Amino acid sequence: MKKTSHTHAFEVKAEIAIVGAGLVGMATAIALHEAGFSTVLIDSQTPTVSCENWDARIYAISPNNVAWLKKLGVWQFVHMTRVAEIKAMALMDDSESSALLLSAEDANQDTLGFIIEGCNLSHALLQRIRSLNITTLFNAPCQALQIDAVSAILEGVDFTVKSTLLIAADGANSWVRQQLNIGAQQKPYEQTAIVANFEVKSSPENTARQWFAQDAFAKNSILAWLPLPTINNKHYISIVWSVSNQYAQELMQLTEADFSQQVSSAGDNILGEIALVTPRATFPLALQKAEVLYQNCAVLLGDAAHTIHPMAGQGMNLGFRDVIDFVKVLTEKNKYQQLSDKNLLNQYTRSRKADLLNMHLLTDGLFRLFENQNSVIKKVRQWGFAATKLQLIKKLLVAYAIKQ
Repeated sequence: MKKTSHTHAFEVKAEIAIVGAGLVGMATAIALHEAGFSTVLIDSQTPTVSCENWDARIYAISPNNVAWLKKLGVWQFVHMTRVAEIKAMALMDDSESSALLLSAEDANQDTLGFIIEGCNLSHALLQRIRSLNITTLFNAPCQALQIDAVSAILEGVDFTVKSTLLIAADGANSWVRQQLNIGAQQKPYEQTAIVANFEVKSSPENTARQWFAQDAFAKNSILAWLPLPTINNKHYISIVWSVSNQYAQELMQLTEADFSQQVSSAGDNILGEIALVTPRATFPLALQKAEVLYQNCAVLLGDAAHTIHPMAGQGMNLGFRDVIDFVKVLTEKNKYQQLSDKNLLNQYTRSRKADLLNMHLLTDGLFRLFENQNSVIKKVRQWGFAATKLQLIKKLLVAYAIKQ
């Protein structure tokens, strides 16, 4: 790092610059560093790592991605007392049929995934970054970008970053994507997701539960109850409740006690009395896909490239798979190829095409299926729930979830 005389700004040179120190951005910095590339991680803020209180931002991480995080040396920094395993998933629709139960045992596996708070995973990633002495520029908003096919220059108030490759991991409203004028196809769901954590009377027993129903405005309602760890003999869950924007406004105006009662009722009061332990938070839902995954020497990863409905709990897993595939392409390149070689970046785009398409079709297709109240569609949906209980199909579904 050196100062330039004409700007009085720090100048940083690296092979790869990463904008965005969220979970995907930090994981990208670590994975690229471990693969032997010089990196710099830039963010307008400092990552939040305090976990004194429960964090309503909850992520379901697949076993394969946990194995990858272990390989990167990240998982050793996770507070395991604040991590819960998912041993089974119970899915309920608005028919009279019983729940569809998918268990890890259906695929001869130990677990379907792990539930972790955002602050816990952020803490672990940041600790690993510090242990590797990866260069970081936090509280450093970017103000200008100059880019061509072989290099990028980022400028802030008191810094300049020059790199061969630029990674945009700065979220759904990506500043980098906007600077590049990359369009994003967006399909709003006209829904709001409400997230919060609760203490519950009965143990969730490592089971994730999801109800597909209609809300008070006869719109799609998807309620997920995710198990949190038991602490001091107290049981906890985290919820993601996706409802129409109108109903979300009503729910957010309720008192804590009334909101808790609504959540319990929508979940068939299955875990007994519940009590809110975190403030409620909301975010709008939309299916979004960038028109291209790269332009010149800039590559989009994670939410900067795509967002999906949270019903499948696969958003973060999808972002981590972006990183895994991207690093694989770079590490397997011909030694004479530049990092910004168009053929390499096209290869990355091809490597992500099927996974992204499948996940978009799965989440959007399920949303549309349960949104439709046509009597024929409803009968088909109920038949599908019944048919899915066949052991072979259950095993295929669980195996697909685990491999992600």
